Amino acid sequence: MIFGEFPLAECEGLLLAHSLRLPERIIRKGRRLTGADIQVLAAAGIVRVNGARLDADDADENAAAGAVAAALGGPGIATRAPQAGRCNLYATERGLLTLDAGIIERINRIDESVTVATLPPLSAVRRGAVVATVKVIPLAVSRVLVAACLAQAGQGAGLRLLPFQERRAALIVTEQAGDPPRNYVTAVNSSRRRIEDLGSHLGLVQRCAHRAEAVTVALREALAAGCSLILVAGATVPKDRADTVPAGIAAAGGEILHFGMPVEPGNMLLLAQIGAVPVIILPGCARSRRSNGLDWVLQRMLAGLPMGAEEIQAMGVGGLIRSPLELDEEDKPAEPERVRAPVGRRVGAVVLAAGSGSRMGAGNKLLHAGRRRADGAARGECGASFALHRGCRRHRFCGRGRAGLPGRPRSGIRAQPGACDGHGVVAALRPGCPGG
Repeated sequence: MIFGEFPLAECEGLLLAHSLRLPERIIRKGRRLTGADIQVLAAAGIVRVNGARLDADDADENAAAGAVAAALGGPGIATRAPQAGRCNLYATERGLLTLDAGIIERINRIDESVTVATLPPLSAVRRGAVVATVKVIPLAVSRVLVAACLAQAGQGAGLRLLPFQERRAALIVTEQAGDPPRNYVTAVNSSRRRIEDLGSHLGLVQRCAHRAEAVTVALREALAAGCSLILVAGATVPKDRADTVPAGIAAAGGEILHFGMPVEPGNMLLLAQIGAVPVIILPGCARSRRSNGLDWVLQRMLAGLPMGAEEIQAMGVGGLIRSPLELDEEDKPAEPERVRAPVGRRVGAVVLAAGSGSRMGAGNKLLHAGRRRADGAARGECGASFALHRGCRRHRFCGRGRAGLPGRPRSGIRAQPGACDGHGVVAALRPGCPGG
């Protein structure tokens, strides 16, 4: 490939490097210029054009990106038509993305001209979601480079989609006296949404007392109804394998596979099974729509991946889930600290309290309110203009003055004892009135 600036007369067949905005149209970058394009450019007064002339062994950016993307896509993954050197791969159905990170890394290390980016492994995606993208950086690359990328791609081994398998799920909600009704409602709604989002359905909902024997009866009824996945939302989260709901599972012939998980939110999840049917005691966060460890377990389980103690223990790296819906205290913007002037600076406070305060009864409440306001201001307790003070010595208050409004600040400033580095002037408003 030869890249450079070419005289317009030599540009037919050239790949345009940058879009050209003309009075009546835009010629997009990457376009192979035709004779008609040359005439339009000439009429617009353009005499030279930046672009690339391909050699016989070059592949243009779209052909190269399309070839690499097609080689990467496996079952459940398809490609879209490449544009501007980019080819996206998308999911053909709802499922879980699996990938070979080694293949992706090896392709990215071959040459800077070809890049591959993917979603994180084990991402749950909907039909039509983009799961990866191949971008060719220059306008063209050598066919030898494309062949090297194809050799690493493994013909579909790089990216695969595991479709979610439909299951009939049951939800058991245990209750204690005094539980608010909303607990049941939120447990059912959040569980139904999670199950349906993964292509399954909530076929049975049961309510029972928060007692081990009641849980055992509900579990047996769910198994008899043909449910292949059982969720239990307890009135309380178990704190031990011998707690109420785990004891009910054991009495129903179940086995506790793992209690607790290195994922937050979701630490208190318990995984068990009765025969081949998985039973999950939901963590408290499962009542929320925010992503948590339960989502990870359900996604992988319904995609047909093994799920047991070993798989849960491997979730710790990346297991601190930060949902965009969350805003922890440390994420809240902190109020800026008030700036204080160095010790020893002298700031005088002048309060305009010229009113008589006669409408407010005995005593000049206007002056009294002004004094309180100035005292706070001088200590840096109100607005930023007074927060610069660290050592105001005195306040001098001028009562009713006759010099007129412009003269009152001057009178107050002159009344300050000694030299001040600055003066703050405030109006003493009627008590209870906001400042203007």
